[in-house]
Amino acid sequence: MATIEVQGLTKRFGAVLAVDDLSFAVEPGMVTGFLGPNGAGKTTTLRMLLGLVRPTAGRALVNGVAYRDLAEPTRVVGAVLESSGFHPARTARHHLRAMATAAGVPHTRVDEVLDTVGLAADGDRRVGGFSMGMRQRLELARALLGDPEVLILDEPANGLDPQGIAWLRSFLRWFAGRDRVVLVSSHLLAEAAQTVDDVVVLTHGRMAGQGRLQELLRGAATTVRVRTPDAERLVPLLAAAGIRAARPAPDLVEAAATTPEAVGRVMADNGVLVLEMSSSGESLESLFFEMTGTVSGSAPAPPPPPPPAGAPSPGDDHGVGP
Repeated sequence: MATIEVQGLTKRFGAVLAVDDLSFAVEPGMVTGFLGPNGAGKTTTLRMLLGLVRPTAGRALVNGVAYRDLAEPTRVVGAVLESSGFHPARTARHHLRAMATAAGVPHTRVDEVLDTVGLAADGDRRVGGFSMGMRQRLELARALLGDPEVLILDEPANGLDPQGIAWLRSFLRWFAGRDRVVLVSSHLLAEAAQTVDDVVVLTHGRMAGQGRLQELLRGAATTVRVRTPDAERLVPLLAAAGIRAARPAPDLVEAAATTPEAVGRVMADNGVLVLEMSSSGESLESLFFEMTGTVSGSAPAPPPPPPPAGAPSPGDDHGVGP
């Protein structure tokens, strides 16, 4: 079965440490979300995985070997990191035929992938008239030409309307369900929560967490809300029991990182009258903010300082291309 392995991966651009000793694995049969704030090192990691940037240290492997050592890379890995640049006067079909010729893929695959991504009726239209969402689908069709075992996508939902996003979600699950590998970078956390099975979360180039999404959410903190006329008395009682609580309204107490059972025990032991109690588990968004140490709605971290004069810039170090 296809696999992705990242082992001790590190990348420096002069004085800037973009990726720091990163290790994780991606298994077949599931959709793995690659998440992190802007500047966390996601795209740099994907570019190292695809041989576009040479690591400072560590290894990024597909099926146990570096991308550059794959005998037929387009038949193993399909990737969309950024727009490849379409000639606006070319039709979608002609564009894909040119890509197929360069990759040594039979032209019969062109109509197959156009149909797969829902562009069969638009194959003879000029790409210059395509919407952004249609161009995203065309990029995906190009990545699928070699019928790859591994699919690596960077922000694939960009430009898609709600119908297109729903289609993409179904497609990724279908693709992974054929015992294939899907690694998808996304900043759309609400959408990722409906799409991914496994998450890899980065912050400042380091691993912030990895695991099955549902297991992480089950193990994440739960907020318990209690409406009671004894709210003022309940807060210090909970604090004495080691439960962090706040009083956002005169008759409301919110207890964080706990369970209804633990809060109920404190209230029962102290004769606190309960009018209403509810609890809510963490969402992927709140889990993400907890893992990365960021706050919802906060401004992004300032960019790292520029490298010293004479040091290579991120765009100058391409290593061995695919």
